[in-house]
Amino acid sequence: MACRISELVLGCRDPEALARFWCEVLDFVVLDREDDGSVEIGPREGFGGPQPTIILSRRDEPERGKSRLHIDVNATDRDQDAELERLLELGARPADIGQTGEEQWHVLADPEGNEFCLLKARLDPL
Repeated sequence: MACRISELVLGCRDPEALARFWCEVLDFVVLDREDDGSVEIGPREGFGGPQPTIILSRRDEPERGKSRLHIDVNATDRDQDAELERLLELGARPADIGQTGEEQWHVLADPEGNEFCLLKARLDPL
């Protein structure tokens, strides 16, 4: 038997604002709110399905150094260019991490500066 990822935890200054952004990006919903200000978002069917949930954990101070983990997303109902436009309208912004321009993905940052990539392949919705 093996493990699988059930949750990703992302430290942030404003969990509610970041929850709104990532819910729109991923078509997730808010699953839970904790007294400490943390917000858990995930698929409409809830925790324990094939997709991990994301816990947005309140942190007043950003972590030192660059995060070694980032999220990759794939569009499910449109091509990469249309999805890029949608993500930018939601508040994502281009991020320069030294890419050459020849990559098949776009590097973006969410409203708090967390880098993520929009990949080229379109996936079937679950």
